[in-house]
Amino acid sequence: MSDIDRSENASFILSCVVPVFNEGPVISQFLEAMQEQLAQVTPDYEIIVIDDGSSDDTVSLVEAYCCDPRVKLIELSRNFGKETALTAGIDATSGDAVVLIDADFQHPLEMIPVFVDYWRQGYQMVYGVRQDRDGESFLKKKGAQFFYRIMHSSTGINVPAHAGDFRLMDRVVVDALKSMPERNRFMKGIYAWVGYKTIGLPFQVRERLAGESGWGLAKLTGLALSGITAFTTLPLRIVGAVGLLISIISFFYAFFIISKTLILGTPLPGWPTVIVAITFIGGIQLLSLWVLGEYVAGIFNEVKQRPRYLIQRTLGFKGKQDTDAAD
Repeated sequence: MSDIDRSENASFILSCVVPVFNEGPVISQFLEAMQEQLAQVTPDYEIIVIDDGSSDDTVSLVEAYCCDPRVKLIELSRNFGKETALTAGIDATSGDAVVLIDADFQHPLEMIPVFVDYWRQGYQMVYGVRQDRDGESFLKKKGAQFFYRIMHSSTGINVPAHAGDFRLMDRVVVDALKSMPERNRFMKGIYAWVGYKTIGLPFQVRERLAGESGWGLAKLTGLALSGITAFTTLPLRIVGAVGLLISIISFFYAFFIISKTLILGTPLPGWPTVIVAITFIGGIQLLSLWVLGEYVAGIFNEVKQRPRYLIQRTLGFKGKQDTDAAD
């Protein structure tokens, strides 16, 4: 636990990390509401906005608020994805506690004081748990259930279902996250992996004030595959088990054919059986190569040791260069 005094009237610095991508229609309203909310919690706060390669006027709108030294901007050189944008924001924080929040108003700002209250009670990570998944397709809901079940049963790590990036973390947790160098950043799994004293608080997800979510089924599926391959070797074990099972079946089938031939003679070859066997085994081989390829691709990305993100420009950071890179 960090050494900071968490008593009711003790002062502390609160950092808020806000990843944005084409949030021009709402970012000004969000920053004003965020400043108003944080002022009620502590006068010592910072809002770090990470622009993840927006193509609208998001950056210029955020710049107008950077005249306040507590509002800071990190402009990435391109779109790296939300997981990486969160990493860039976490790396730049200096607060005793750090809040991660989206700028689309789906995360209720009034939960921040509640998070802080629990942090003062000694919890080192306080995260929001969405109460329902209304508006999502049946396939998306079942896919999420299956994913969390696989993660929990195969890794032993309790990745909370229905919990996202909306959370408060103590400086101890933040430093632990910063010490993890991997490029494949499945943040929900990383939050759970570091452990510490945590608690989940329920909240109702609100409607977006503008725009649509960029997380479609394809992106979510890709994120789920990244999470599974980053935290468990279960797919490799399943492929190995399937291969072993096919080998056992093939052995007994060969014994059956030999016995039948010795007893009844050589029958007319059955082409359908041969074709089905070839296509089935070929499909299993391609599936095995795909699973193996996912892990090899992960290794390939890690061994290149490229920076996790590149910063094009920063505003509001004293002594920080306008162009920067982090690895």
